[in-house]
Amino acid sequence: MVDSDANSAPSEFVPNTEISNSAFELASTLLPPPILYHSIRVYLYARSITPPDSSYISPAKQDILFTACILHDIGTVHKFDGAQRFEVEGADVAARHLRRFDVKEDDVHDTWVAIALHTSPGIAERIGDLARIVREAVLVDFGKKTSLGLPMTENDLQERRGELEEKYPRLGVEKILGDAVVEQAVRNPDKAPPASWPGILYRAHLSNPGWDGVNKAF
Repeated sequence: MVDSDANSAPSEFVPNTEISNSAFELASTLLPPPILYHSIRVYLYARSITPPDSSYISPAKQDILFTACILHDIGTVHKFDGAQRFEVEGADVAARHLRRFDVKEDDVHDTWVAIALHTSPGIAERIGDLARIVREAVLVDFGKKTSLGLPMTENDLQERRGELEEKYPRLGVEKILGDAVVEQAVRNPDKAPPASWPGILYRAHLSNPGWDGVNKAF
């Protein structure tokens, strides 16, 4: 079942602030439903897996956590298809968004880093608390192993996954997201440096140009 309110900033998961509501409006206006629902799930996983001693468990940091999660793939949309790889373009969008509200530069920086590095294994997990949370939440949503322990049992995680995917279904996000990244690289190969995740997806596309399924390197 698709949540019919998912495009109207439902209060059940969006922090009730101008910063978060406007970030959600930006995401829900531009992202296709599969990537939007993925971003929603990432935020909700992030809330579930944030350690109790993290500052991002507090209400004061929810705008930052929400913005980093809901906008982490915004660089895949045509409006923000700039010269840099999608993660960096998305990080720039989020930073501009937060600066509109005079958010502290430390928080802007941490949000930028979390989005820019969310596809960088081994770096995102260690460079900062927010980057680690976002990275791990993304991994959880794609059913990947995380490098650090999660503050919930596997059974609890599976139950949470079932709940979230019923309300915010996957809708083939792996194919939609992979294709979006590759389409940008086809137009501008500089957006897919060889060692980056976009670069890996782009090489897989070049090796299998007729393949119509989920990118083989996803």
